[in-house]
Amino acid sequence: MKLNPSMRTNQMPDKVLLSTILMLIIFGWVMMLSASLAHFDSYTFFLKQTLFIFMGLSAGLITLNTPISVLQKYSIPLFILTIILLAIVFLPSPIGHTANGSTRWINFVYFKFQPSELMKLSMVLFMAGFLIRQEKDLRKPWMGFLKTVLIIGIADLLILFETDLGATLIISLTALAMLYAAGSYLKQLSIVTFALLGLIGVIIINYPNRLDRLVSFWSEDLWRSDAKIYQTQQALIGIARGDWFGTGLGAGIQKYYLLPERHTDMIFAVIGEELGVLGMLFVLLSFLYILLKGFSIAKLALQKGRHYSSYVAFGICTWFAMQITVNIGMNLGLLPPKGFTLPLLSYGGTSMIFSIIALAIVLRIDMENRTKYSKQRDYV
Repeated sequence: MKLNPSMRTNQMPDKVLLSTILMLIIFGWVMMLSASLAHFDSYTFFLKQTLFIFMGLSAGLITLNTPISVLQKYSIPLFILTIILLAIVFLPSPIGHTANGSTRWINFVYFKFQPSELMKLSMVLFMAGFLIRQEKDLRKPWMGFLKTVLIIGIADLLILFETDLGATLIISLTALAMLYAAGSYLKQLSIVTFALLGLIGVIIINYPNRLDRLVSFWSEDLWRSDAKIYQTQQALIGIARGDWFGTGLGAGIQKYYLLPERHTDMIFAVIGEELGVLGMLFVLLSFLYILLKGFSIAKLALQKGRHYSSYVAFGICTWFAMQITVNIGMNLGLLPPKGFTLPLLSYGGTSMIFSIIALAIVLRIDMENRTKYSKQRDYV
């Protein structure tokens, strides 16, 4: 696709923001090497993560050179494609893949693709366009909500059938937050949000194992020998061992068959053990800067009248903020364990690739924000 010269920004990505993102990716890559030591000379996760990072950075570079208007143009086909991929997940093996009682992946030759990760991004891109198209209806009581709930419901039902409650919450709450940011009434937002939470509550009750995990977490003594929250126990033990400065990179012991999912959901606990409080603060402050900068980019785009770009940046930052908060809360024993990866740090091909693409979109929006006024009429 050949771009109109007026669509080129002639701007470079924000150096500080780009450097922070790359630092986190490299940091996570190094921690993945440490986590691979737990498999006794098997560097499978590390090597695969290297490939995923390369694929993500390549896709991110293409995204940086793609006008946001192009993403808006193809947001509907992308959303429809993602819905189809979510349905393909339920085809029998070897196409669909089930692990730990959850059917969330499509089998490819060398890796497994998780469509719910793509849905996080495609929902943001689609909802931003939907909010622009339905701007008049969104300010009428219920009209915008009814249309939005229908769209969210399609994706949610498919993901709930995959028993991926975490992704359902992230996608639903991100879409509702975007709806509110577009000017919808708080009353309708509150009613729909409570209805959604009520539906999720019914689903939890109907799946006893999920209810048992929640009840156990909040009611049991965490340090009882027969407590069912083994994963949280081991994460906190590792963080306590790390103290301020950590045991040293690669010197952690919790990852050796003690801490489940140390390379995915619990990578933050590994960081706490090996690099201590200082390592955790580095991660927290890096994410905080990315999020604050991202929300400021969204605000500036709105001030320049570029509503689509503003909604997209806001949606991406909201998605990241929720996922980061929940993942770190799990690692610190504040929330029950759930299948949430830590963006840019946890192992996972689909998560890594689309996290990088999402942040590249935010960088692109910032580049378009800084373009000369005469060119900004071509941006959305």
